[in-house]
Amino acid sequence: MPIRIPNDLPAVKTLLNENIFVMHEQRALTQDIRPLKILVLNLMPNKIATETQLSRLLGNTPLQVELELIHTSSYHSKNTSSEHLLAFYKTFEDVKEQTFDGMIITGAPVEKMEFEEVEYWDELCEIMEWTKTHVHSTFHICWGAQAGLYYHYGINKYSLDSKLFGVFEHTADYKNSMLLRGFDDKFFVPHSRHTTVKREDIEKVDALKIVASSEKAGIYAVLTENGKQVFITGHSEYDANTLHDEYMRDLSKGESIDVPENYYPDDNPEKSPLVKWRSHAHLLYSNWLNYFVYQTTPFDINEIKNNK
Repeated sequence: MPIRIPNDLPAVKTLLNENIFVMHEQRALTQDIRPLKILVLNLMPNKIATETQLSRLLGNTPLQVELELIHTSSYHSKNTSSEHLLAFYKTFEDVKEQTFDGMIITGAPVEKMEFEEVEYWDELCEIMEWTKTHVHSTFHICWGAQAGLYYHYGINKYSLDSKLFGVFEHTADYKNSMLLRGFDDKFFVPHSRHTTVKREDIEKVDALKIVASSEKAGIYAVLTENGKQVFITGHSEYDANTLHDEYMRDLSKGESIDVPENYYPDDNPEKSPLVKWRSHAHLLYSNWLNYFVYQTTPFDINEIKNNK
């Protein structure tokens, strides 16, 4: 997919080096097609890394995507420069009158807190309510998935005895889901979280369907019937070294942290991680874009407001 992102975004150089087709803004304007407008609410502390990870995955189909980045106005990132945010990000106030074919709400390192204790919770609730009328399909990741399930359906999260940390085997609960089209019978996904949601809570909600899960990691993918809302509890977008960087960070802080499971060969952190989730990550995002965004979104993007 030619992905249209700001010319000077740090992700551009990385993606070009990986032979991913990045379309500069000037060229995109000359094409006589309507790109898919995808909004990303980036709640992760390392915003540049997350921008690059998501751009890489959204740039893997023949569709043209126009990416818009927003951050919360009620909380200011301590890990991303104000110059970067000013150059490449908007706030919800800047975009709330627009409509979008798709939206991604990322995870955030706040899962040990109650939802209502999160500094930007009220703003996030406003945004999630807005997605019902202004976004064709919303894709929630990790804590973003837990927040969405809680806000929209009252499903609580629960603390785990120890951090779920590593790469885990998953299977399809519903093999005919278009979200998993082309997936192997068993596939792997990175997880890094202290909380979880329970199957029995989700199964009580008629509007939700569990699509995939893991014996060790629990529920992975949940959909509404028409795919207007997608909830993914893992981090399929992670780079090869993301879990390694998290592990080294926690060790440097003196925290008690186990070696991420099924990640290093022989569980030896001295060895380079073995990546076994990349192909399924690309399938996940291309399937979402193709089947839940592109094929069902109205040509006139303003009609999304009428497709509640």
